[in-house]
Amino acid sequence: MTGALKSLSDALAGTVEALGPGVVRVEARRRMPASGVVWSSDGLVVTAHHAVEFEEGISLGLADGRTVNADLVGRDPTTDLALLRAEGSLEAPKWRGPEDLRVGHLVLALARPGRTVQATLGIVSALAEAWQSPGGGQVDRFLQTDVVMAPGFSGGPLVGAGGEVHGVNTSGLLRGLSMALPTPTVERVAAGLAAHGRIRRGYLGIGAQSVQLPAGLEAQLGQSAGQLLLSVEPGGPADSAGFILGDVLVAFEGTPIQRMDDLVALLTGDRVGQTATVRLVRGGTVQERSIIVGERPR
Repeated sequence: MTGALKSLSDALAGTVEALGPGVVRVEARRRMPASGVVWSSDGLVVTAHHAVEFEEGISLGLADGRTVNADLVGRDPTTDLALLRAEGSLEAPKWRGPEDLRVGHLVLALARPGRTVQATLGIVSALAEAWQSPGGGQVDRFLQTDVVMAPGFSGGPLVGAGGEVHGVNTSGLLRGLSMALPTPTVERVAAGLAAHGRIRRGYLGIGAQSVQLPAGLEAQLGQSAGQLLLSVEPGGPADSAGFILGDVLVAFEGTPIQRMDDLVALLTGDRVGQTATVRLVRGGTVQERSIIVGERPR
């Protein structure tokens, strides 16, 4: 047993040492620095949005002791991710999706809030399918761990037993929980931020609330609720498409809409400027209308 524990201990220490160069200190707020992970060797670094308070004057602490300047490329509050670009090239770790992770697997959380790399050990405590954050961000996998998120650990990597980075740790997404944003989410958000400086999101220009459908419509449509339009922004996409107060939105591009979250999840950035088919109920009659999806104001 002693030999097995020593082997495990040595393996964990070796993993921390190997990945250390890819973990940076992020100095972008007044209080304790946070951590970041090198996304690509050309200087891109991902970190936690909530740990970046400054738009300018950001610096990164590297494993070799150097401090380099960095620019804020963009941020996405809905997934609590921010993208930075450092001066010069950096050493990127190997990233991997969460598909091989199972509940109970050992994981390491790495951080560099100070001069040296820090680590804490835990397990994957919960896994589930894609979900929507409280801010409306689309996260490709629910990935919760029991690692202790000490100050400065947000923005650091979640590392699996194979020595690969499976995501970015954050304590700012769900209160009281240690969450990791899985690699596919990091990849999608980083690409969007690198291209546009922000994450583009679709927008219809409506205010709505859930409403129960009459029994006849429920049977006809195969759903029990829809979204009753309480406001239509003048000149907005819905107004231009002829939507009016009192319409009940029941489907978007063939997907039933019963809650506002259902619609938000479908209004992804790639739909901006595209024509979509919307099904609504007006005066008890089901209609279909075309709408050009706008871009949510910043």
